Amino acid sequence: MNEMYNMGLSIHSIDTIVLLGVIFLNIFILRMAQDLQKYKRLMSIVLLPLSATVLGVAIFTGVIMMAAKHLDFTVENIAMIVISVVLIGLEVKRAKSLKYMNPKKERALEAYKNYATRLLYIEVVWTAVISLWMWWI
Repeated sequence: MNEMYNMGLSIHSIDTIVLLGVIFLNIFILRMAQDLQKYKRLMSIVLLPLSATVLGVAIFTGVIMMAAKHLDFTVENIAMIVISVVLIGLEVKRAKSLKYMNPKKERALEAYKNYATRLLYIEVVWTAVISLWMWWI
């Protein structure tokens, strides 16, 4: 049982690093985007499903770890739950703003880049802070 818990914890930690990598990939692709239609297509086909999958794996492994600890709600677990909800909310805001953006507006992509970059940096900070906190406990 202890070996399974340790393996799950390792997978959870590795997935958190992968989540940071996916967020940085999102930032890089956003910064390199020149055409709004191509970026919207790439976002809907690749980036959004990738981000959701990696975040989902982190949440799923966290749930499994909580179940293994008999649903012991500690301050750390509650903080991770809150940050997971915040990350989901930020991703939804970013995707909805892109979906409902008027592509005919002048400088629409530039305005979206500034907004989305700010949201992605917030995601990086929250993910890094909670990760460092959990790795140092």
